[in-house]
Amino acid sequence: MTALAWLHTAALLSIAIGLASALVISVDELHRPQPMWIMNVVWPLTALFGTVLTLWAYFSYGRAAPKHHSMNHETSGNDSGHHHAHEHDRPSFPVKVGKGAMHCGSGCTLGDILAEWLAFLVPVVAVWFGWRWLFETKMFAVWILDYVFAFALGILFQYFTIKPMRDLSAGRALVEAVKADAASLTAWQIGMYGFMALAHFYIFRHLLHTELAVNSVEFWLMMQIAMLCGFATSYPVNWWLIRRGVKEAM
Repeated sequence: MTALAWLHTAALLSIAIGLASALVISVDELHRPQPMWIMNVVWPLTALFGTVLTLWAYFSYGRAAPKHHSMNHETSGNDSGHHHAHEHDRPSFPVKVGKGAMHCGSGCTLGDILAEWLAFLVPVVAVWFGWRWLFETKMFAVWILDYVFAFALGILFQYFTIKPMRDLSAGRALVEAVKADAASLTAWQIGMYGFMALAHFYIFRHLLHTELAVNSVEFWLMMQIAMLCGFATSYPVNWWLIRRGVKEAM
């Protein structure tokens, strides 16, 4: 079996595991909804690229108490599930930072998926963002589109976190959302772009002598890895933002 065939098989398997992980979390959240509703979206989106790592993090640090536990909270304080939920209420600071990075990354993930497919299905969109008249390589123009989508969705996700937690007006919450997520999101995209450039120009074009196309499973395997790189580059930024109180701990 050739290297490309092995890579194709690995990509199919990894994407299937990501989808299955997202499905497992989504089903579990039906019975154990997150206290902060936006996290019901964050966890499955993160599982698309984090696969079994996200699944482990969810069941270790993110799983909420069952619905009936929260309803019976007033009358029963000795329940083991309730005790487990309290452990999640007091995660360590590194775990809080990880959740903050995931929160940012989920918006990036959804934004990048939408932007990549939009530019593929409607190529003129890439032209609007610089392809052919500013960038010879389409990927660079699509990266700008990726950032626009990721930024918009990242701010939206952050808005629905900050507004209820701080009880702010809509306008003030939007300003705070931009302050909280701009640096984190930019750091995430830098990590993602860095790996995708390596994949595009070196791994595929130089080593495998082929192009990395959006409509291939290999592209989305590379994006899974790129998102993990984004998590790594945004983690220290989230540490600083949360420590400074710019971003809410989760």
